Amino acid sequence: MSSTVEPSVTAAEGVVSREPEPAGPPRPLSLRRKAKAYLELTKPRVIELLLVTTLPTMIFAQRGFPDLVTMAATLIGGAMAAGASGAFNCYIDRDIDRVMKRTERRPLVTGEVTPREALVFSWVLTALSLVILYVGANLLAAALGAAAIFFYVVVYSLVLKRRTEQNIVWGGIAGCFPVLIAWAAVRESVEWPAVILFVVIFLWTPPHYWPLSMKYKRDYQEADVPMLGAVASARLVSNQVVLYAWATVVCSLLLVPLGWAGIVYTAVAVGVGGWFVWESHVLQRQAQSPDFEDRKAMRVFHLSISYLTLLFIALAVDPFVGAPLMQFGA
Repeated sequence: MSSTVEPSVTAAEGVVSREPEPAGPPRPLSLRRKAKAYLELTKPRVIELLLVTTLPTMIFAQRGFPDLVTMAATLIGGAMAAGASGAFNCYIDRDIDRVMKRTERRPLVTGEVTPREALVFSWVLTALSLVILYVGANLLAAALGAAAIFFYVVVYSLVLKRRTEQNIVWGGIAGCFPVLIAWAAVRESVEWPAVILFVVIFLWTPPHYWPLSMKYKRDYQEADVPMLGAVASARLVSNQVVLYAWATVVCSLLLVPLGWAGIVYTAVAVGVGGWFVWESHVLQRQAQSPDFEDRKAMRVFHLSISYLTLLFIALAVDPFVGAPLMQFGA
């Protein structure tokens, strides 16, 4: 069966690609299905992970629960900012999403949302998120929210993603902003503990994402996206995963000499950090084998999510249990 095509210019590359044109007028979607399609544009699973770091950081910064308005505004505004970033990314990457099996069911590929609708939706979410952060928290939180969107959309999606295998290293900075936004919302400043948490997530992102790119290497190769897992050997990628895992765990323990971390956070950081490093070394050993299967890397991918979740749960519990182990900081 043949179909007509029309050329379109992708924002990231400035080159002409061809998108299939529907053979006939699309059937109208139900309101529920349309709403679900818009929700899928925001990448809800990514938002969940970002919220896992936001609320505990607010509690840790406040040394207790912040006021309800600030907490709600930060969580809602932050979620909307992340959703706007995800929607912009879906708009920019709609050509490569069509090529990759992992993303071929996204709303812009299936036609459930048009590119124009997605772009308008992204801008509306951006505006609402910044207004909520400004009114419900403060100007600094809103400015950091704007910086996070800019970094993910422009620096990562438009500039880095299709040009360098280090894309996720520097592009991942966008995912570090929620802890700064959370800290700023509570304390109206950015202090050293927030910077450390920022760096923890920065260092965590490569060993989290590179195993996923190993499993989906053919997808990225077909889409001509140079994720490290798609352009480098399993041995090289696993070596990098080990180095970043160690750096993540070491950095997470810097809160102890700063005088912020208590026994709960310290114990969990050491325990789950050791687990994370151990499994990274297991992946490294497996990757030396010529029979290594890339799907095995997914164990580290899933573990990395558990690691970050448990670490930030401990961060939230820590202020309620005892005093910091060392009294050098706040």
